[in-house]
Amino acid sequence: MDPLLLLIPLLLALGAVRIGLPPLIGYLAAGFALYAAGIDALEFLTPIADLAVLLLLFAIGLKLDLSSLARREVWGTATTHMLITVFVAALFIKTMALVGLGMFDQLSNTQILTLGFALSFSSTVFAIKTLEESGDLASLYGRTAIGILIMQDIFAVVYLTASKGVWPSPWAFALLALPLLRPLLFRMMKSSGHGEMLVLFGLVMALVPGAALFGAVGLKPDLGALVMGILLAGHAKSSELSKSLFLFKELFLVAFFLTIGQQGIPSMEEITTALTLLVLLPIKLVFFLGLLLFFRFRLRTAFMSSLTLGNFSEFGLIVMTAAIATGTLDASWLRVMALMVAFSFLIAAPLDRMAQGLYQWLLPRLQHRQRTPLHPEDQPIHLGEPKILIFGMGRIGSAAYDSLNETHPNQVMGIDHKQGIIERHHKEHRHAVLGDGTDSDFWDKLVPTSSVDLIVLAMPSHQGNLHTAGLLFNSDYRGKVTAIVRYPDEEEALLEMGVHSVYNIYQAAGTGLADQVMDTLPSSLSSKPSL
Repeated sequence: MDPLLLLIPLLLALGAVRIGLPPLIGYLAAGFALYAAGIDALEFLTPIADLAVLLLLFAIGLKLDLSSLARREVWGTATTHMLITVFVAALFIKTMALVGLGMFDQLSNTQILTLGFALSFSSTVFAIKTLEESGDLASLYGRTAIGILIMQDIFAVVYLTASKGVWPSPWAFALLALPLLRPLLFRMMKSSGHGEMLVLFGLVMALVPGAALFGAVGLKPDLGALVMGILLAGHAKSSELSKSLFLFKELFLVAFFLTIGQQGIPSMEEITTALTLLVLLPIKLVFFLGLLLFFRFRLRTAFMSSLTLGNFSEFGLIVMTAAIATGTLDASWLRVMALMVAFSFLIAAPLDRMAQGLYQWLLPRLQHRQRTPLHPEDQPIHLGEPKILIFGMGRIGSAAYDSLNETHPNQVMGIDHKQGIIERHHKEHRHAVLGDGTDSDFWDKLVPTSSVDLIVLAMPSHQGNLHTAGLLFNSDYRGKVTAIVRYPDEEEALLEMGVHSVYNIYQAAGTGLADQVMDTLPSSLSSKPSL
């Protein structure tokens, strides 16, 4: 292969990002462009694309909190929305077939249901990218959207496993003993360090006991990658492993989207079919909104989650690829699905940027649709009359709380978005409430108080602190704000935002270490040496 060919996906991805679109649209376009230029299918991309799917599922497993999926608003919304979408999509496709529009009259009932199932997915890649850029990944609406996406991904893996069309080997039951190996896997993970060995450990886990072992007993390798990720999810280093694999996964996904584009240039009939199916996109969004309101979320939480999920998915492409491999659908439908994913991102990207304005427009029109009592995590927040607020009650926030509480007893309040952390602080007799400063709705839910003189931003994410500072300065608060930082550029960004002071935790750790060392030295050594 001519290395210059790599310029095409790079340049088209840069162009997509430049106009505010996800780079994967550029990768899809690059696949079409290479095909149009007469470049033969790049066979070496196929195993890389397969590896991308395995790593995507493995990474999803690493982030999977099974308890969060047990919440009825997550599994209930995901399951109900999928069933409704498949049903409505089937009716719509049947209607279009009667009209004679597009390629719909070519489909059997089984093919219609398969297509409707592929259309029911929302994009995990798009949602995570959007939430990371907005700093809302840890917000209530962000966590709810991610939980629904993970449920959808699990449905996809079940389909991919069933699509093999053969019964697993009786040895497949032996895989039920895999959780017994968890302590051994945890020790291996701990011994893998923090560099290339950790990355290699992750690749081996996804490919050997994951994909290869499950494939050997007649199960889908994709399911094996997901299960291995779930088994490792409880380890303290699972988040670090996920971040270490992130760039590999993203790079390999380029190959996946390129192979989709190299299926051929879409015909006018395929383009018409894809544009017709886009009618289902606002219907998907409305169904999400209605279901989340039914589960007693505030209008803003329900709307923002729905907007995050209002697109078609790369998992739809994976499902279509499996359906085509088994002969359920013709290869032309993969091009249709690729176009729909790209078109949905073209629509979703600007809508996400206009989210706050759209919410303000919807608020007076749909506020009466909010049910009472509200969801426990979406209730109005009462702080009382504290003098100091600390956002982020991890190790740094907890230490700051204890230190400030010595000089300002019973006047400090901690705020964190994790229920488990709040419960721990309650047991340790600290005043703390559940809340997320990165969520603009938090400030709407907050019962006003004029007692606060100082706010400390001690969240582990710089983007979270920065986003919270922006929301804070757009509120009525006029007191002092201080924040933790790690790097000089973070310090500059926060000071430019209007934060009054910053605290470099690395610099402070070095100073504290020097002070502690000097305290332990003999007086003869701690005095200034003579030359």
